[in-house]
Amino acid sequence: MKDDLRHNLIELRGRIADACEKYHRDTDDITIVAVTKKWPVSVVRTAVAAGLHDIGESRIQEAEPKIVELGSIARFHLVGHLQSNKVPKAVALFDVIQSVDSLGLAEEISRRASKLGRTIECLVQVNSSGEESKHGGSPESALDLIRQVSQLPAINLIGVMTIGPLTDDEDRIRAAFRTCREIFKRGQNIVGEHFDTLSMGMTDDFPMAIAEGSTMIRVGTALFGVRP
Repeated sequence: MKDDLRHNLIELRGRIADACEKYHRDTDDITIVAVTKKWPVSVVRTAVAAGLHDIGESRIQEAEPKIVELGSIARFHLVGHLQSNKVPKAVALFDVIQSVDSLGLAEEISRRASKLGRTIECLVQVNSSGEESKHGGSPESALDLIRQVSQLPAINLIGVMTIGPLTDDEDRIRAAFRTCREIFKRGQNIVGEHFDTLSMGMTDDFPMAIAEGSTMIRVGTALFGVRP
C-alpha cells in the first residue's frame, strides 16, 4: 500500500496541477482531504506519512476507534451526514465537521463543543444539485443558515461544502458547483476573511470543481483504490 499510495498521490497531484494550469488556479490553494472510509488504521498512518495531513471519515462508528488509536496525527474531517444524536461523539473526535445542514444541528454542535471547551471548524453543506438522495440545505436557505451559524459560540464557520450530482453530464456538474461557489462568495461578505474554504470535488469530478473555484477536494479512490 505504501508504494501504491505514493504513486497515486504523485498522479493525483499531477491531475490537480493540470486542472489548475487549465483554469488559472494556484495549486497551493487546493487542500486534499484523504477520505479513508473503510480503510484500516495502517492506511491512515501511511497516508499521513506520505504528507496527507487532512483525513476524512464518513461514519462516526467506524471513525471513532481509528481516531482514538491514532491521536492527533492529522486534522480529522467528518465528511458524512451527521445525526443530532451523534453530535457528542463528533465534537469530541473531529477537528472539522463539513456536513452542517441545519440550524438545529449547528446549535447542538455549539452546545456540546462549549461543554468540552472546544471550538469546532464547520462548513455548511449545500445540496446544490437538488437531488433528493443528497443531504444539505437548499441553495435558497444557505445564506440565512450561514448567517445564523456564524453567530454561534464554539463554532468557527470556515466555508461551504457540496457533493456534485451523480451524472456524466459535465454541464450539470459544473452548474451545481457554480451555485455553491456563488453562495460561498456571498457568505464571505457575511462571515469575513476566515470564511475561506469551498469544499467540493471528489475523485471523478474534482477537475470540474477546481474549474469552479474549489479550495478543498475530498478524495478516496484516486489515492487508495476501490474500497475493501
